[in-house]
Amino acid sequence: MPNLLTLKTATCWFAMMLYITLDAMTQKSEWRKFLTYVGPGFLVSLAYLDPGNLETDLQAGANHRYKLLWVILIGLVFALIIQSLAANLGVTTGKHLAEICKAEYPLFVRYCLWVLAEIAVIAADIPEVIGTAFALNILFNIPLWAGVLTTGCSTLLLLSLQRFGVRKLELLISTLVFVMAACFFGEMSYVKPPASDVLKGMFVPKLSGQGATGDAIAVLGALVMPHNLFLHSALVLSRKIPNSVRGINDACRYFLIESGFALFVAFLINVAVVSVSGTVCSASNLSAENTDHCKDLTLNSASFFLENMLGRSSSTIYAIALLASGQSSAISGTYAGQYIMQGFLDLKLKRWIRNLITRSLAITPSLIVSIIGGPSGAGRLIIIASMILSFELPFALIPLLKFSSSSTKMGPHKNSMIITIISWILGSGIIGINVYYLSTAFVDWLIHSSLPKVANVFVGIIVFPLMAIYIISVIYLTIRKDTVKTFVETKNDPEMQTHLEKGFLNNGQLELTHTPYREDLADIPLPE
Repeated sequence: MPNLLTLKTATCWFAMMLYITLDAMTQKSEWRKFLTYVGPGFLVSLAYLDPGNLETDLQAGANHRYKLLWVILIGLVFALIIQSLAANLGVTTGKHLAEICKAEYPLFVRYCLWVLAEIAVIAADIPEVIGTAFALNILFNIPLWAGVLTTGCSTLLLLSLQRFGVRKLELLISTLVFVMAACFFGEMSYVKPPASDVLKGMFVPKLSGQGATGDAIAVLGALVMPHNLFLHSALVLSRKIPNSVRGINDACRYFLIESGFALFVAFLINVAVVSVSGTVCSASNLSAENTDHCKDLTLNSASFFLENMLGRSSSTIYAIALLASGQSSAISGTYAGQYIMQGFLDLKLKRWIRNLITRSLAITPSLIVSIIGGPSGAGRLIIIASMILSFELPFALIPLLKFSSSSTKMGPHKNSMIITIISWILGSGIIGINVYYLSTAFVDWLIHSSLPKVANVFVGIIVFPLMAIYIISVIYLTIRKDTVKTFVETKNDPEMQTHLEKGFLNNGQLELTHTPYREDLADIPLPE
């Protein structure tokens, strides 16, 4: 009897250990599978950490301390939703957003969308180029125009690392993100903002104080960038995804988790920038000079301000973070330009030629303005670029929202009703805010312009019809019915439907096949 009891106990113990081992192996396998999908989310998150974001964050903190942190929180929650929609679109259809736009829209509309997308890439690259040039000026006292040229060369050099594998480049980008995080968290730990005020600013929406609405719109406009939607839907195609419903669902889930983690890091960095700016500018011992700096805090003036308040090391740390921000964001912008050109025009250019074209288009206006206008002109160019991005957003966001909610495009993977309603409400809100901001900013400029009345009338005659065309175009994209079908329906073929659910049969053996990764999007084979 004792032997039998001992045998039963040993059997139970063995069964328990076997279960634990199998569970651990399953979790390990799941973790290894997840790691193969890591990468695109970090490249995409750079758009929320570029120099344009840093400038609006610095000014928001200087003007309103921590009261606009809730805007960053809402903006990045919305960013997570739309970036996941972009990733799902690429995974499900096997094509990225630019390619689907090419297939869906008439020739004239397609070329208009392409031109607008290219302008958005250039507008997004301008703050990155100028931000890097400012960082080089702070660190090495390099003239601004020389820094702009150096930025183009260094970006192409970093992109050349792709010949060693896309994963190596993604690792470099992730490292630069964490360099930014370390720099700004270091600054934040030095100034020690009050935790209660920071948390209150995150979760208690408030628009109080002069210019709060304008600053909130600027922060929101700098966060959500149109070229990022094209980029994310293309980057996910560089992974090998099982050609089954289960495989697609797993891939969408993994990309969502990865994007969530990357954007959470981006959120923390944005919070750190606002907190540092808000704490330093609200100090009781501010001199008159530093008070003036706080009223107009730019990427360039922030370094001198931090040096005066916190010492030389603080300015150096800020410059390192700005350099990492500019270079990494410039790489993601160059990638977006490549995918947009390939998707809309189906151009098969060599990678270095595409890189050179997209870099040159961004560097040219930055170089001209930096030579003629100097640091102040370059700062104004960043503001203009941010306004252009706000203007461009509907022409990428509306097609994405429509395609990802369409059963003809996504089949069973289309957005649920709840996600569709939430995404359209948030998207309409963002578009409405941007249209309101652009309209009121133009009208305000027209009223207070120093130009002669005749010139104001002439400008109004030109601009107001363009604004009407803009609004009509947004309405057209919203109400136009999709005609192109990219999802193959299998309801009438039970055998094929079973195969899609579980995998494909090969000589009677069940296997999960993989869709071939897009060689035109990723030159280097990636791990399964």
